[in-house]
Amino acid sequence: MPPVFRFAPSPNGYLHLGHARSALLNFDLARRAGGRFLLRLEDIDRARCKPEFKAAILEDLLWLGIAWDGPVRRQSDHFADYRAAADRLAAQGLLYPSFESRAEIARLVAAEQARGRWPHDPDGVPLYPGVAKALSPQAVALLQRAGAPTAWRLDMTRACDRCGELDWTERGAGPGGDTGRVPTRPQAWGDVILARKEIPTSYHLSVVVDDALQGVTDIVRGQDLFWSTSVHRLLQVLLGLPRPNYRHHRLVRDPGGAKLAKSNGATSLRELRKRGLNPAEIRRMLELSPFD
Repeated sequence: MPPVFRFAPSPNGYLHLGHARSALLNFDLARRAGGRFLLRLEDIDRARCKPEFKAAILEDLLWLGIAWDGPVRRQSDHFADYRAAADRLAAQGLLYPSFESRAEIARLVAAEQARGRWPHDPDGVPLYPGVAKALSPQAVALLQRAGAPTAWRLDMTRACDRCGELDWTERGAGPGGDTGRVPTRPQAWGDVILARKEIPTSYHLSVVVDDALQGVTDIVRGQDLFWSTSVHRLLQVLLGLPRPNYRHHRLVRDPGGAKLAKSNGATSLRELRKRGLNPAEIRRMLELSPFD
């Protein structure tokens, strides 16, 4: 069967050069392999994802010369798919509810750090202290009846014990040059959130469900998501989903060496277009060869 690639931006801002690299790489690889290129909008965060950003993504991609196959998949239309996956994990005894706010978790972490060093995940975020695991069923029921905000977390220790050692096939390279068969390290992420009361999913859960439902065979994305693959491979095994190939590409960075990001005010493709740049010049800036 021909390979299937995808580009899956979050419409919470305008696309920049980093997005352009990923979109063009996926599009070029799909066309050269005689495969399909899909577009997905990861818009589960309904507060930050705006209609104007969704429209701008389509406009920017078409300007770059990128055409996608089939309809655009919008994650906000498919919460039932993610809820069903979370229910399957819960039925295996792998999810538990936590009720702390971000401020409360920060205080718990600070207390742990006062006793010594506290582990951080690969993105530099302190791991969840796991105190909700100690709640009695009666306490959990009381909090749920009171309508307390709920986050459903993966019991990482139990999940890893069930799956054993895993790896993925890396056709690109990680930040440290890792390539080929890469052993997973999902424990480095701690008990990640997979769903919330108001949003029945998370990035980790929705991305693996979508890739499976869309038949994605090759995932091409930036090196900043390299170690997230550990969590994704774990979820794929727990949910019985297919194993895709991965290719992580180098990031586009600003003159100071920081990766381009919407939150850092990275210059958008729309702004570059206003300055008179054309798609061929964007490709040269990204050191990507023309594609016929």
